[in-house]
Amino acid sequence: MRRRLLAVTASVASGMIVMALAVQWLSSSSAQTQTRPRYLPEYAANGDLLLPKNFHEWVYVGSPLTPNALNGGEAGFPEYHNVYIEPGSYEIFKQTHEFPEGTIMFKELQLTQPGQNPDGSRSEPSGRGYFPAAFNGADVTVKDSKRYADSGGWGFYNFNHHEPKAPTSQVKAKNDCAYCHIASAKKDQVWTQFYPLLDK
Repeated sequence: MRRRLLAVTASVASGMIVMALAVQWLSSSSAQTQTRPRYLPEYAANGDLLLPKNFHEWVYVGSPLTPNALNGGEAGFPEYHNVYIEPGSYEIFKQTHEFPEGTIMFKELQLTQPGQNPDGSRSEPSGRGYFPAAFNGADVTVKDSKRYADSGGWGFYNFNHHEPKAPTSQVKAKNDCAYCHIASAKKDQVWTQFYPLLDK
């Protein structure tokens, strides 16, 4: 009887220790998620935006494509648009469904492999379609309601439409980029209609 009581006591104690460790881990994980450090925009002394760092480690949201061959050979944006959002801003967005001040959206341009057919597609082992090739520059948008008040709260930057990407960029005029986003993007000048991860 004594042995059975000791065994039960030991089992209960072990269970309580495991539960306590689990609660501690969950609390720690939740705290890390809520306090995840953000990478905020960095500017040069003259006000130009510095090329964001480590964007390939950010949250990937989608890759729209409008190839030349489907647009009369003159597509405005013939490359894949591989779009990323800064992770700390995305964590806030998931909770609020709003893009916080300081949000950075990074659009890396990527060419398609040479076409084999009139529509620009080609055949690969997986089938006929469009396939990524070399990187081809980048565009960046930054949310700052005060800095970019004239363009609806977002600043638009071009870090070259070729490689290598420019180390810095001047903000584009409203008529160069913002006007199209203001007119047609679904949510807060972001094309969330093309990014299911953000279409919430």
